Amino acid sequence: MGIKIDFTGRHIEVTEALKKHAAGQFERLGPLFDSKPPTANVTIEVERGRHRSEIIVHWRNETLNATSIDADMYQSLSKSVAKIEKQARRLKDKVIDKSHRARRSASEPTQESVAPTRRPKIIVSKMKAQKPITAQEAAMALDEKKEAFMLFRDSEGGGVALIYKRPDGNYGLVQP
Repeated sequence: MGIKIDFTGRHIEVTEALKKHAAGQFERLGPLFDSKPPTANVTIEVERGRHRSEIIVHWRNETLNATSIDADMYQSLSKSVAKIEKQARRLKDKVIDKSHRARRSASEPTQESVAPTRRPKIIVSKMKAQKPITAQEAAMALDEKKEAFMLFRDSEGGGVALIYKRPDGNYGLVQP
């Protein structure tokens, strides 16, 4: 993979086994760091029986940082590398999403770039309850109004009917 790892030990000697374990953990992350190999600074320390590991990874003008404390140094290193992996995945997904978005907007127009069509609003009109009338009476009432149609209760059938002005000057009647 080509990752460069620098080790620093505080109150503990950095053994070959610890170096090998950390290198093995980083080897797992190989596919994440495919384009540009990162550099990592691993600091391990022991204080009052607590094993602390801190990993700082420099990759693609970014700095990933993870710290973990455990009773076992190997577990602490593994947890820190897992945190670095999570951060690296998030960063790589962000870079991929950004590049895909740029390519898509350059090649095809998106919904936002097309002028938005104006959708008509629905405006609710309230009607007063009126007494039932015949279709002839409704036609005469429609002549007096400016509206193009009128909804009424038909006195002959008892149902709701609709009368409207047709373009030819006549009236249309819709009955259920």
